[in-house]
Amino acid sequence: MHNEEKILVNVTPNETRVAWVENGVLQEVWVERANKRGLVGNIYMGKVERVLPGMQAAFINIGLERAAFLHVSDVCHKAIGSEDEDCEDITKLLRQGQKIMVQVLKDPLGTKGARITMQVTIPSRMLVYMPVENTLGVSQKIDDSEERERLREMVKTIPEFTDSEGGVIVRTVAEGVDFHEMRADMIYLQRLWNGVQERAKAARKPALIYEDLPLYLRILRDIPIDRIENIRVDSTETLNKMRDFVEMYVIELKDRVGLYQGERPIFDLYNIEEEIQTALHKRVNLKSGGYLIIDQTEAMTTIDVNTGAFVGHRNLEETIYRTNLEATQAIARQLRLRNLGGIIILDFIDMDDAEHQSHVLNALTKELSKDRVKTSISNISSLGLVEMTRKRTRESLERTLCEPCPICNGSGTVKTPETIAYEIFREITRMARSFNASKYRVIAAEAVVSRIMDEESSSVAELEAFLKKSIRFQAESSYAQEQFDVVMM
Repeated sequence: MHNEEKILVNVTPNETRVAWVENGVLQEVWVERANKRGLVGNIYMGKVERVLPGMQAAFINIGLERAAFLHVSDVCHKAIGSEDEDCEDITKLLRQGQKIMVQVLKDPLGTKGARITMQVTIPSRMLVYMPVENTLGVSQKIDDSEERERLREMVKTIPEFTDSEGGVIVRTVAEGVDFHEMRADMIYLQRLWNGVQERAKAARKPALIYEDLPLYLRILRDIPIDRIENIRVDSTETLNKMRDFVEMYVIELKDRVGLYQGERPIFDLYNIEEEIQTALHKRVNLKSGGYLIIDQTEAMTTIDVNTGAFVGHRNLEETIYRTNLEATQAIARQLRLRNLGGIIILDFIDMDDAEHQSHVLNALTKELSKDRVKTSISNISSLGLVEMTRKRTRESLERTLCEPCPICNGSGTVKTPETIAYEIFREITRMARSFNASKYRVIAAEAVVSRIMDEESSSVAELEAFLKKSIRFQAESSYAQEQFDVVMM
């Protein structure tokens, strides 16, 4: 069956959102805000703040709020078979106060600063230029060995490549291109790199010297153009910029980029807005009646598979197998849609049949192969768990769109009215021992006061008798459930 794949671009003055839709189903979504653009790919002139021999790493000031992290493995490239020990000792490579050119590998995540490298690369449509390495590589995703060899030999004949000191990697989208297209890309990269070097020389303090393309142009540069049927954008100004880029670098997309003029908002198509909202919830329902529970924490993400209302038609083992099999497709899609990265633990329903386990693992591997982000998975453990990793370069959808709840501070739970009532009683007793008040007024959330005046009324009477002081309660609608004040009068 032919896959119908589309790109939809929604633009407002403060935000750009891009959706990748396959056969009417949202597969991936990217969000970029004008005041908080991602840093991955940006190049900075930085200054070494601290060198840490114990960690074989350094912290680099690149002009951001937090210092960036640079590991020794990202300082210099050690050739295969080389015995250069300097590439393993950070103190022989960097010193405090030294100025260096670095590139962001990972955006700042949570409390961590950006992860950076000194092995700078600059991508274009068909090539990735590596100014600090003298190598020539071709993407392994090009299956045809003869085509890979043709591209390798073609690059060798480009004058701008032979005259340069750096190396290149030929990208997957270069498959089938001719010499003139490839050379145009190489000339563009050389000019870009020359500009970066000039700005680097002029920089007197940590500063940005190269910024990656905005989201709506990165999509044009990086998408597999043979798979995308059309691209629609709801902004005339952005469309003109995209068309200019297409004319210069991706002429194949010329007839596929157009303006969306529908009456409904573009993200109302294919229920994209609804899908984004669903992707912020923990629970994901499966068509069979089963469901996933997705929990994202600082350390890892866990995905729990449950049968739910699915009872199957044969037996329990068959029901479990079918639910796990269906879950593999949903898990792979949710990883892409939510942009979950790092360590991920998948808790499949326990299967006794080894053949069923093998089928589920194979199905998961097949679904993950569609992911453009690198993933790796382990076998199913005796507990029915699958450990996997997914490369993380930017914040997840949840971290981009949400912040910790101010009521529960991100814990996901709040104390019950009963618990708060008992805390109030203890606080009144503590204050009575320290201060001499004639009476007390308690201001608390409506649910808490309701609990005290109803189920806990006898406890209030006993406390008043014990303290020989009156206690009055006032419900305040603006108070959160865990918030209260005890006023002495």
